[in-house]
Amino acid sequence: MGRMLLGLGALLVLLGMGVMLAEKIPGLGRLPGDIVIEKKNFTFYFPLATSILVSLGLSLLLWFFRR
Repeated sequence: MGRMLLGLGALLVLLGMGVMLAEKIPGLGRLPGDIVIEKKNFTFYFPLATSILVSLGLSLLLWFFRR
């Protein structure tokens, strides 16, 4: 159980680092389908298009490695 939690934590750290690096790539981070609501002291950001793009990429990658 401990090894699984350490592995999951390491995976989350790598995923977070990947997201931080992806924001620096032009075109990623704020795609046209992402939802942004800005008020005076409140900002809501839901990366819908980015999530779909990442999901498609991971699905293709996993499909490729399963073959």
